[in-house]
Amino acid sequence: MISSSEYGSHSWGLLVTVDHQHEEVQKEFLLRVTGDLHIGGVMLKLVEQIKISQDWSDYALWWEQKKCWLLKTHWTLDKCGVQADAKLFFTTQHKMLRLRLPNMKTVRLKVSFSSVVFKAVSDICKILNIRRSEELSLLKQSEDALKKKKKKDKNSKEPVTEDILNLCNSPVSSGLSGSPGLYSKTMTPIYDPISGTPASSTVTWFSDSPLTEQNCSILAFSHPNCSPETLAEMYQPRTLADKAKLNAGWLDSSRSLMEQGILEDDQLLLRFKYYTFFDLNPKYDAVRINQIYEQARWAILLEEIDCTEEEMLIFAALQAYQVNKLSLSSEAQDFTCESEVDEVEAALSNLEVTLEGGNTSNALEDITDIPKLADNLRLVRPRKLSLKAIKPYWFVFKDTSVSYFKNKESAQGEPIEKLNLKGCEVVPDVNVAAKKFGIKLLIPVADGMNEVYLRCENVSSKTRESLYSRFIGRLSKRPIVFKGIFVLQSTETFLSSCVSQLAARILEAHQNVCQMPLVEAKLRFIQAWQSLPEFGLSYYIVRFKGSKKDDMLGVSYNRLIRIDIATGDPITTWRFSNMKQWNVNWEIRQVAIEFDQNVSIAFTCLSADCKIIHEYIGGYIFLSTRSKDQNETLDEDLFHKLTGGQE
Repeated sequence: MISSSEYGSHSWGLLVTVDHQHEEVQKEFLLRVTGDLHIGGVMLKLVEQIKISQDWSDYALWWEQKKCWLLKTHWTLDKCGVQADAKLFFTTQHKMLRLRLPNMKTVRLKVSFSSVVFKAVSDICKILNIRRSEELSLLKQSEDALKKKKKKDKNSKEPVTEDILNLCNSPVSSGLSGSPGLYSKTMTPIYDPISGTPASSTVTWFSDSPLTEQNCSILAFSHPNCSPETLAEMYQPRTLADKAKLNAGWLDSSRSLMEQGILEDDQLLLRFKYYTFFDLNPKYDAVRINQIYEQARWAILLEEIDCTEEEMLIFAALQAYQVNKLSLSSEAQDFTCESEVDEVEAALSNLEVTLEGGNTSNALEDITDIPKLADNLRLVRPRKLSLKAIKPYWFVFKDTSVSYFKNKESAQGEPIEKLNLKGCEVVPDVNVAAKKFGIKLLIPVADGMNEVYLRCENVSSKTRESLYSRFIGRLSKRPIVFKGIFVLQSTETFLSSCVSQLAARILEAHQNVCQMPLVEAKLRFIQAWQSLPEFGLSYYIVRFKGSKKDDMLGVSYNRLIRIDIATGDPITTWRFSNMKQWNVNWEIRQVAIEFDQNVSIAFTCLSADCKIIHEYIGGYIFLSTRSKDQNETLDEDLFHKLTGGQE
């Protein structure tokens, strides 16, 4: 018998369950504790009772009812609020997690389930050798995507086996402190800036890393496309509402995985969340560049972002002919040299383009370079001028503005008006059967948007095509043609899938990229992706204060866009540069934002937690503060201050 004085008048029993692999040893222990006993003392008492000789340094106490870790070991039980009815688990902080990368490859590694997600992603990126971890985050797969996957697995005649790359033996994933080399160029492997292969001077880095040279090739090089059948079985968003579902699963960067219900060996998506790719350097970023390229490629393949026919040709030329070819060639040569283009094949391709009536104009520059166009158009201002009273003007599009003059001869002088297109939205006004071609420009002003119409009524069909495919439009959506281009494995397959005219155009585009090195081809692909009108937009269904219907909110790196959920037309744009402050009413889950010139908006998010939008806004503002003068260090406290909120 133990006397009551030995227990103390204020002692009580605390039940702790221990997560260990020794079946012959009990897992539940009842400890006699007092409220002034600190958490470290509880852990010491527990280990003494377990009587198992092992390293307990990675273990910590998890409070099941409160869904929180008790990591401040100097805090007392009273300060933590732990009482006799508490159920505590003594478990490891680092657990196995499956991550599906942007290139659709799955890696399995140990991740801290007790650190906030921002820190956990930083550690993951150290293992994968991806710089600028602040641009990435973890995403739970949407319910629709999971349902389609389950249906596919159910209909499959053979058991589905997933090819998983196991990286569980790294110092970081074992719970030890990682190398400080994430933001130190001297500790980061150096890659050949042309081929993307590890440079011989730093190959020894891989001897202490789970990223062996072979594993590095999986992350830093592209692989053959999937079949059309496989692509058809993958989830593809069809509407803006579907796209909103894709963005609902972002984890809270200020909370741990366990706090958000993530269990050991669950699968999450590792994705670039913020579309501001800072300081891309082929010398250090072979893996990062390839993963950005892959995220762009799959976003286009799965129609998460819309493209015109001309843009698809550019993407097809860069991917099907160049990136795939060079990636496969690089692997076959064991990273020893850059693959060479077959001169005979290049000559035949040039001949084929010539016979088809093509030319060797630099089609790639149409997307990545600043265009300059000029022609006669008609200007319409709704609510101010009637259609019949409009006269033609000479329009010149250059850089980020459209200027119009009385006629072509007066274009050397001052324009009648200069329209600044920075931040404007473009809406098609097209009726092909009636040969009506128009462009509707929504130009942001302090209290909303000004509407301006440009009519192409008396111009040639060539000019119309140029205005739409090269100027601002990007209006034509051709998903059928797009799929025909992107699932190709070889020139022969492509030519058998498409009409000869389309074949000639893609071959024409190919002539401008066939001599590019591998890394440059990927960078040009990324640049073309960044030039798309919908690039970087994350969609959410919201209800604005005072409105009786739902709207779509697009969040980009520099602005918020209110979009009509039925038509997809942009209504209003607000730029971050004009934002004075924003806050969240956590009781009613409402985001309120104040802009310059006394413009204020407030909305509730219906398709996701409002914390996700709050974190997006704060995250983009945080990323805008980065500069190369900061020695590549991050102010993590500032990130949490801008994104954490006070719930």
